[in-house]
Amino acid sequence: MEPIALTRFSHGGGCGCKIAPGLLAEILARAPQGIVPPELLVGTETSDDAAVYRLNDAQALVATTDFFTPIVDDPYDFGRIAATNALSDIYAMGGTPIMALALVGMPIDKLPPEVIGRVLEGGASICREAGIPIAGGHSIDVLEPIYGLVGLGLVHPDRVRRNSAAEAGDVLVLGKPLGVGILSAALKKGLLDGGGYAEMIRHTTQLNRVGTTLATLDGVHAMTDVTGFGLAGHLLEICRGSGLAAEVSLASLPLIESALPFAQQGIVTGASGRNWAGYGGQIAWPANAPDWQRALVSDPQTSGGLLVSCRPESAPAVLEAFRGAGFAQAATVGTLCAISAGETPGVAFLP
Repeated sequence: MEPIALTRFSHGGGCGCKIAPGLLAEILARAPQGIVPPELLVGTETSDDAAVYRLNDAQALVATTDFFTPIVDDPYDFGRIAATNALSDIYAMGGTPIMALALVGMPIDKLPPEVIGRVLEGGASICREAGIPIAGGHSIDVLEPIYGLVGLGLVHPDRVRRNSAAEAGDVLVLGKPLGVGILSAALKKGLLDGGGYAEMIRHTTQLNRVGTTLATLDGVHAMTDVTGFGLAGHLLEICRGSGLAAEVSLASLPLIESALPFAQQGIVTGASGRNWAGYGGQIAWPANAPDWQRALVSDPQTSGGLLVSCRPESAPAVLEAFRGAGFAQAATVGTLCAISAGETPGVAFLP
């Protein structure tokens, strides 16, 4: 069978196909509020990573879903990346996955069963690594390939880590380096070599299950995973939910090595600009910082790293947990601080 390039069937790829944050906020503002039972510990109020529903005093159900169009051409790798990304939301809440359901949309007249099967095999391989079954799902015939999961997990109610529980004085620790969206843009342009592709796959298929451990550490107040809205967008959600401001050192940000030259050449995704247009007004940016650095902080991170808000004295234990789990580039990147009455939460990037 001739190799089929999946990305040629889609207008975007990975978390870069998310609806832009500004437009999404406008859409959600029109959505009616439904029933909110007392057992619903986390809902839509702070744009958190997953919903959490208390089952009893010792267990809460973590429920999430994530799917997207291909970010790579290889169907097996596409399935692995999409599954890793979907399960990340459970880990970001401090939970442990228990099972998944597959979401499959494929252009049946364009893709043979063998290719679609490889996508599913890739997703199943990540679920086996996470120790869970794919227990069902749903499939439809659509114009663009789509794959993802509904993820279900469990967490103790006291260990739920929201994106809205950060505290003034906390430090910020980022688990994975930035630059996945930039590598995907280079791939689409035929500029990414084998080493760069391998680096991209290594980061996007690394499960964030260290989040389950991080939720047990004293002083860890809040977590989220950095995905389609980029570091700046997801940190801004922490600030809004917690009523705080953030300061981030550009020099401290971990970067995927092979992404740096592409960023400096201006090879970025369209989603990076859409992200900045949606929230750039709430970001303080240093006047002398180059545009390529701004593209990196708004770069959509498909299956990106966990962003942890913790007390300063807890940061060494957080970094140790990350590095012990194989996240060699985990780094402390910034701090959170209180804001005055009437002041708007925001993020300031420093040289």
